[in-house]
Amino acid sequence: MDDQCNDQCNCEEPTMDGKRQSYDEQAALWNGVAGQGWVTAQHVLDRMFEPMEALLVQAVRDSGGTEVLDVGCGTGATTLAVARELRERGRCTGIDLSEPMIEAARHRAQREGATARFLCADAQRYAFPPASFDTVISRIGVMFFDDPVAAFANLRRAARDGAALRFIAWRGADLNPFMMTAEKAAAPLLPALPARGSNGPGQFAFADADKVRGILAAAGWTGVGIRAVDLACSFPASELRRYVTSVGPLGRVFGTLDAKVRDTVAATVLRAFEPYVDGGEVRFTSACWMVEGTAGSREEHGHA
Repeated sequence: MDDQCNDQCNCEEPTMDGKRQSYDEQAALWNGVAGQGWVTAQHVLDRMFEPMEALLVQAVRDSGGTEVLDVGCGTGATTLAVARELRERGRCTGIDLSEPMIEAARHRAQREGATARFLCADAQRYAFPPASFDTVISRIGVMFFDDPVAAFANLRRAARDGAALRFIAWRGADLNPFMMTAEKAAAPLLPALPARGSNGPGQFAFADADKVRGILAAAGWTGVGIRAVDLACSFPASELRRYVTSVGPLGRVFGTLDAKVRDTVAATVLRAFEPYVDGGEVRFTSACWMVEGTAGSREEHGHA
């Protein structure tokens, strides 16, 4: 595979003003404070999302894939887990537009001596060699495209006929109260806290299963199946402050606050999480979709 984006993000920008703005915002966010926050909280997040990682590793095992693409790979936990599963019989490639996260992923792979590679690029626009992968996966990494149909069409071009698509995405915010706790608790103290967008790219952009089916069908994926999965997630309570002050809307502004305000906000937010703390662990349920599909015929969908 072409490694042209290994050292820097060099992605083509969209041509429509609205999409350019959305893309630029996402690129700035994930190459800035949000990406740095995920690197800071890497070990916490990897522990939290172990159940998702296990589902995807099993999906790769079941598919028999040997050339796997991990979309929105972040700091590389799932990419490396799949690489360990494949060992000498294949390879996993992770792609993410966040330079801080890709840099962290590459360091991890180097330490492990893993048969994984990482691309710093936007998966919606990256010029993958056609028919490169027999399996495409993602752990909550596909909800941030400014044009999801174009993104999944590009992934379809990168996939071989009959390739397996397996990804996990969040269901609705109302079903994931844990994910909203920090910003709800902090909002009265921080009126300027960034608001979540309702329709654009973001954590809950794939909450509507019918919308997801439509996106995938339009992009050339067939046999789409979507099932609800409720995953028991946990991480050490000693890491709770790191988590709430590093990621999400609060994580984006926390470092800019006056020290006294930071202490007040952190204390308030940590109290709000007390119902989730049990025996030294933070425990909650992630309400997600497990989405499955198959790459349709290239001729039928114009990908020849």
